[in-house]
Amino acid sequence: MFAKGQTVIQLMERLAPKHYAVPDDKIGLQLGSLQKEIRRVLVALDVTEDVVAEAISGQVDLIIAHHAIIFRPLSNLQTDTPAGRLYEKLIKHDIAVYIAHTNLDVADGGINDMMAEALGLTGLSHLEDVHTDKLKKLVVFVPEDHHEKVQMALFQAGAGWIGQYSHCSFNIEGTGTFLPQEGAQPFIGKQGKLEQVKELRIETVVPQSIERKVIQAMLKAHPYEEVAYDLYPMDLNGRTFGLGRVGKLSEAVTLQELADLVKQAFDVPAARVVGDLNRQVKKVAVLGGSGSRYVRHALFAGADVLVTGDIDYHTAHDALAAGIALIDPGHNIEKIMKRGVADYLQAKLAEQKYATEVIASGVHTEPFQFV
Repeated sequence: MFAKGQTVIQLMERLAPKHYAVPDDKIGLQLGSLQKEIRRVLVALDVTEDVVAEAISGQVDLIIAHHAIIFRPLSNLQTDTPAGRLYEKLIKHDIAVYIAHTNLDVADGGINDMMAEALGLTGLSHLEDVHTDKLKKLVVFVPEDHHEKVQMALFQAGAGWIGQYSHCSFNIEGTGTFLPQEGAQPFIGKQGKLEQVKELRIETVVPQSIERKVIQAMLKAHPYEEVAYDLYPMDLNGRTFGLGRVGKLSEAVTLQELADLVKQAFDVPAARVVGDLNRQVKKVAVLGGSGSRYVRHALFAGADVLVTGDIDYHTAHDALAAGIALIDPGHNIEKIMKRGVADYLQAKLAEQKYATEVIASGVHTEPFQFV
């Protein structure tokens, strides 16, 4: 059995929820149908002519990419332009396109975590916080013999996290009453008879971003036809998510040695370096994409060096004056997402017994050549 487009996208958005994206980012399904059967998914950094050709030859049904192909509303679709030709080929071959951009940058396990892991950084923090989940309190009433099943369904759906502690709840015994009316199909009791049932009140916390998912899991596990539950707003914040990562190497190295590691880890032929190549560095900030405006963030975080792309001339001078080193291996280092996302999706689809295949694009989309 093959997954529908909607299913693949739901799995993708578990990794990188859309509300993590910065305002006005161009993300989500940009072309195609949610209901299409997906036999093969191609994960790419960019959707270029070569990537589309790869998708066509590989009989791909869905491209998941990091960089958008549609940046502003289309007033026309002229097929003799480069962009128009691209859209025409995608439509002609019924290939859908889904974009995960800054939401994938921000997500736990997303691009910046992939980069930090590739460099062996530990003790990670965010370079800039961009989203904080609000918490809600969920209360549900469950018959005693279904208590554990419902509680575990809540936890497995993501409820019950307080800081570094999972499976947090409070449980109180009590008596529930109900009188099934005509047309009801009660799990316990009969129509027209007042019932008194020993139940447990389960209280737990739920991040607002996943409340629908948690409630759906609870309702599925609960035996009652009509489930009694309450959802309360709380003046408390949950987890914080952010752009970039700051962490430490296992031991100090020279800037030259770190630059060599960066080239190897991200498979790039060269990197621009700002700073004394012989200086010792240990605390490292990483940011996928364009990071010129985050040099100050890295400096305030106490980083010795920032690894990012698209550093401009004047920012490099500012960094020299401020005493922070820079390593710029290019914007294209975000290609690390291809294998990471492909492996994630393939594992999740396999868990659900789908035969859909997920492959990482083999096309090199770096526009620059080093001569």
